[in-house]
This record gives sequence, C-alpha cells and structure tokens, in this order.
Amino acid sequence: MRYQALKKKTFLAAATFTGIAVLFPVLCMAASENDVQTYTDTDFAMDTVVSETLYTTGDDINSKLTAVLTDVETNLLSWTNEKSQIYKVNADSGKDTEISDELSGYLKRLLKIAEDSDGAFDPTIGKLIRLWDIGGKNQKIPEEAEIKNVLKDSGYQKIFLDGNTVHMEEGCSLDLGAAGKGIGCDRILKELETKKDVTAALMNLGGSSVMTYGSKPDGSSWNVAVTDPRAENEDDYLGVVALNGTEFLSTSGDYEKYFIENGVRYHHIMDPSTGCPAESGVTGVTVVCDSGLEADALSTACFVLGVEKGTQLLKAYGADGLFVDEDHHVYLTEGMKERFSLLADSYSVEDIAE
Repeated sequence: MRYQALKKKTFLAAATFTGIAVLFPVLCMAASENDVQTYTDTDFAMDTVVSETLYTTGDDINSKLTAVLTDVETNLLSWTNEKSQIYKVNADSGKDTEISDELSGYLKRLLKIAEDSDGAFDPTIGKLIRLWDIGGKNQKIPEEAEIKNVLKDSGYQKIFLDGNTVHMEEGCSLDLGAAGKGIGCDRILKELETKKDVTAALMNLGGSSVMTYGSKPDGSSWNVAVTDPRAENEDDYLGVVALNGTEFLSTSGDYEKYFIENGVRYHHIMDPSTGCPAESGVTGVTVVCDSGLEADALSTACFVLGVEKGTQLLKAYGADGLFVDEDHHVYLTEGMKERFSLLADSYSVEDIAE
C-alpha cells in the first residue's frame, strides 16, 4: 500500500495572510480615512490551519475568533473529548440524551439535508469513517464483512430528535466532521455580528471551508482560488470563485485525504449506501451559499451524488455549485457561472444535462 500524505491543497483568498504567496490583487493594507486597520493571523484549530484577515476600527480579535473554533470542537463536536456533546450522545446511544438548543438546531438541519439527499450525506457513519481511517495512522481497505457490520449501525433514520432530546439507536455513532468547519464558521459569524467595529473579515479553515464577512474596503469581490484536483503542483489552480459580502464556500475533494493501492485511489468521502469511498465520477465539488453548515454538508452530499443529482439538491437549497469530473470537465450551476473564472487550460466548462 502506498500512503499519500494528507494534502491540504488550499483555497487562497486575495491578499490572504502574512508570509503566504498572493496570487490575486492585494487588498489595501493601509488604514482608510475611517481608520479601518487590517490584521492577519495564522493559527491552528479544528485539526487544521486557520488563516484570518480582519478589517476593523477596533482591536485585533483574531485570537478570539480562533478560540471560538476551539470551543466548537471541544465542547460540541468532538467524538473523542468527554466534554463534547457529541461524545455524550454517542456514549448514550440507545438512551435519551439532553442536548443544547444549539446542537439540536444543527442536528435538525443536518438530518433534513440527509433526507433531501437520500442519505448521500449521513451524520451517523462515524464507525465507517473510523473503520477506513483514511488519512489516519491505521488506514486500510476493510473486509466486506467489516463494512457490513458497521453499516448496520448507521443510517440517519436511526436518530430521533424531539426538541432538546435526542435518541439514537444503540450502536449508532454520530460524526459531524463533514459539517464541522462550516458549523465553526457559522459560530464565527455570530461572534462578528456582535462586533460593530469589524467592517469585514475572511476566515480560511484548512482551505476546505472559507467564510467572508462584509465588504472589502475597496468594495471589490473576495476572490478565492479553487484547487485543481489533479494538479501536479499545489500552486496550480483550477480557477477563481468570487464571493460577495457575507458568504460561505466549502469544497469536498478526493485529493484531500487518500491513499493509492494497486492503482486505485481510496479517498475519505464515504458513500453511506456502499460503505466505500464514493464513486460518482467527481473529483471535486465547491459549494457557495449563505450558511457554513449547509455549504459543508451539501458539498459532501454532492460529491457522493455526482453532477446531475447534486445539481438538483443545490437548487433546492438555493446554493451555487461547481463540479469537477475525472475527464477534466467543469460543470457550473447557473449562479456559479456568474462567479467562476477558469484558469487551467487542461479543463473545459461543460453544460449540466437537464
């Protein structure tokens, strides 16, 4: 088995961070006539590098924003930390568990996406993810019997939510990792909305989740570079997506965590219906919408569903999407056509079949 190290091929935003090469027009770093200052920082949270750009007339609060992400991971989403609500729900499988209003709200929305995607997104495949452990120390191709054994304990229909009470069938295991960074971005947005001195901000979580808040001082779009899933060099980009105002961008790709054995790429995005890495012909999906949770969950669902079914799901949520397939074709929803500029000569933009 040949192990492919985790590749964080990032989305980079215009004038993103100190010490990182900038590919697109540099943002104004000087104070404006309204004394708006620009602060940048790079930190680590939610098991990924977090890069931040903040425009404010007040103090630099980048470290406080990173702390918000750490709190989301530690106290809400972690399946390994005993302080986490998800840890408690998993430990109490088969019993009723009281959860916070916040987690109840997230679960309600995620279960709706699971239903609308016919299970392509499923928050109950925690055991399956850990069985394959792709990108981890114990990654492997499981035996068919092992896969069947964990699949019997998965299925979003095994979760019942009644207000702040959640009941999960015994043996089932929640894992909100596919929406975790988006949830973190949603929490950041709530924090920023309380800071009247912050005029704009950009958060980049490991390249797979990006949030823009407000408008840049010059009023131009936030330009986010999209990785070429099959690029030989990590600095080669597929194209650029323009974000305007407060928006969320998420990507799911088979190049982020994977290994190759006997010429077959085994990546981390699981198809809940088969218990194996999704095989929809798609190599990458980028979604833009007004919710971090939805952007994250929808990008995962669309990767599993493929171009046509994924497009229909995005329409239902009013989201824009970009699909890249194995034959170097790029498919854009109507809204994404107005945002995306292709850079890579080896790709062509094709129409989505109706």
